[in-house]
Amino acid sequence: QVQLVESGGGLVQAGGSLRLSCAASGRTYSSYGMGWFRQAPGKEREFVAVISWTGAVTNYADSVKGRFTISRENAKNTVYRKMNSLKPEDTAVYYCAAGIRPALGYARAPSDFDSWGQGTQVTVSS
Repeated sequence: QVQLVESGGGLVQAGGSLRLSCAASGRTYSSYGMGWFRQAPGKEREFVAVISWTGAVTNYADSVKGRFTISRENAKNTVYRKMNSLKPEDTAVYYCAAGIRPALGYARAPSDFDSWGQGTQVTVSS
């Protein structure tokens, strides 16, 4: 399995930007698809974005499309998510995830991912 550690969360005003990072360890990291999910208080964990193992394919939830960008640097074992035009409804704990099923960049279900980070809080104030 892959071990994942997120960083970069924090408090930001509406309309602002943040970049989250997810550092991975494990020999097979570069062959895994990587994803971001989020969970707001009282809500289920929801899909945000996924990127294929090559980085060539990305997919986003409709709620973040055009505002969030997922990318990866396999040489650094790191996946990023740049969040622009943040809204209060983006407030949540954000989780990085990795798995073999998402390797092509299309999987969206939490059950498709095998490894999870501990999560990082993002709070957007109005």
